Amino acid sequence: MNRRVSLGMPGVPSTLADASSKQARRRFRWFSWWKAADEVTQTPPARANQDGKDQGRREPVLVGGRKPLAADYTNVTKVVPLRDRRDVSHPEASPAEMLRSDLPRPERPGRGREEVDRDSAGDEAQKMRRDKTRPSASHRPLWQSPLTRRILAVNMLALAIPIIGLLYLDSYRSSLIQSELELLQTEGKLFSGALAASGVATGPLGDERLVPETTRQTVRRLVDVSKTRARLFAPDGALLADSFLLSGPGGVVEIQPLPPPEPDHGFLWQAVIQAYNWALALLPNGTRLPPYSESAIQTAGDYPEVQKALSGEIGTFIRDAGNGSLVLSVAVPVQRYRQVLGALFLTKSGESIENTLRDTRLTILGVFGVALTVTVLLSFYLSSTIALPIHRLADAADRVRRAKGRKITIPDLTRRRDEIGDLSGSLRDMTRAVWNRMDAIERFAADVAHEIKNPLTSLRSAVETVARVEDPLQQKKLMSIILDDVQRLNRLISDISDASRVDAEMSRSEAGPVDLRDILQAMADIHATTADDTAPHLSLDLPEKTNLTVLGMEGRLGQVLRNLVSNAISFSPPAGEIVLRARRQGRSILVMVDDQGPGIPPDKLTAIFERFYSERPKGEKFGTHSGLGLSISKQIVEAHGGTLTAENLRDEENNILGARFTLRLPAI
Repeated sequence: MNRRVSLGMPGVPSTLADASSKQARRRFRWFSWWKAADEVTQTPPARANQDGKDQGRREPVLVGGRKPLAADYTNVTKVVPLRDRRDVSHPEASPAEMLRSDLPRPERPGRGREEVDRDSAGDEAQKMRRDKTRPSASHRPLWQSPLTRRILAVNMLALAIPIIGLLYLDSYRSSLIQSELELLQTEGKLFSGALAASGVATGPLGDERLVPETTRQTVRRLVDVSKTRARLFAPDGALLADSFLLSGPGGVVEIQPLPPPEPDHGFLWQAVIQAYNWALALLPNGTRLPPYSESAIQTAGDYPEVQKALSGEIGTFIRDAGNGSLVLSVAVPVQRYRQVLGALFLTKSGESIENTLRDTRLTILGVFGVALTVTVLLSFYLSSTIALPIHRLADAADRVRRAKGRKITIPDLTRRRDEIGDLSGSLRDMTRAVWNRMDAIERFAADVAHEIKNPLTSLRSAVETVARVEDPLQQKKLMSIILDDVQRLNRLISDISDASRVDAEMSRSEAGPVDLRDILQAMADIHATTADDTAPHLSLDLPEKTNLTVLGMEGRLGQVLRNLVSNAISFSPPAGEIVLRARRQGRSILVMVDDQGPGIPPDKLTAIFERFYSERPKGEKFGTHSGLGLSISKQIVEAHGGTLTAENLRDEENNILGARFTLRLPAI
């Protein structure tokens, strides 16, 4: 059941309360907007005559802040209302002169003008200091570019990580060691078999033993080619033979094999080897190995692998000889008919392994050097294709910002067909939009100055004339003209302020879902409640169960529809019909406002959306409209991503039946 809600304000029709509370609030809101729009366009003379309060009346103020005097005016004997800005014969001030004028400007409420100017000056000074400290893009070398450094760092890091892993080569080193140990085992088995066959003597009791003299000569001849050190231990652990010891009449002589002569690679190679050794010392050594040492009197107990061989098994061991080199050792049992007669102990330096690792690492480093050079060159090339164009764009943007004219342009890099080309195109479009916006502001300022001068000229003439006319009837007419001009100025200033705030409000406000069905229904209900008998009838043509929701700002979209309906009402004949239609067409929603008026001149279908254009019905009082309604509406619609167009309704004989305004908005 519907409840009757009292709105509690004078002038509100009681029929608006015959609905639910939600509908009443919505209708009251639309009624308030409608009344506010009517008050702007229809200010009663009684309000304009009130003194003291600001009700659309303004005292004229000239340069210097003083009121106008009679001596400031030229001889004006006739009041001529300027109805068309093209008929103005007085000189006009340029927008630059208007901006340089000393007229007082309105201040924001809540903040003093001095405080606003001080904050603005501080912000500008801070921006100037920041611009001075920021290096110019055109004077920065390529190698100093942070982008170049990042590209180099990423590419070199990606290349260095696998190279460091390859230089470590722990698995490769282990495989080389294992191969050398296997070769020593094979060599030891061959040598032990030869010793068991040629160096064994049988005792009187049938026991077998190794002959020291024979085994010494055999051991020395066996290792003469392989350059491996061989030592033979008896079962009791005593040293029987050593290939590095020679026995003679004068005693025992120790043999130390000389290293092969190294080729002279020059100073550069020596520097590379030293750098390699220094870098190798920084690499982790992995498992710590026991050091290799020899006692003055060697026994089998000094070497665990020899003890293992005396027990009948083959033993291997790896020791650290110092200076990063290794000593590989293999102990093989010397057996005859499964009887262990001794242990053959073979040792070999790991210098060949280290040399192999060094050659491999140097080869890898050589490849790394070539790859690093190519990587650096390619990184600089890649950086030059990215950083240099960005530097050009940044430098051009700075020059555009500091330039006084429009001779500086953004470089056109759209032929690159990449992100930088897209950035170049966006900057060029943005610069073009800024210039267009500045041109629009200049044109807007010129139009505003022109439109305000018309009522001001008429007002000045009337004020000067009323002081000279003594006829009360003529004075009354002049005062009526003055009031009309004041109302016209008030209307112009209000509409100009609204037009200048549209872009700023649209950028700050957040859009939300707006149901156009509710707005159109509310407008129809308000018109049906407030219209008199001679007013045109407003009807709706809305599809059922069709979503008519768009994304936007409800207040601004309502303002557009109010302007279109008010325009249709002013042109429709008495008791005519205005139809509001809404349709969903693909991803768009169309709202059409049809009237039965005289239509629009065919050559003015686009001009009616220009600022200060006014094409009113015959007989309507001049100056009741500012000519900004349709311009503001088109501005709001385009800010919502839509379009607003006008056309004439025609019959089959091409006669004009009325005008139609079509509003197209993206649907949700």
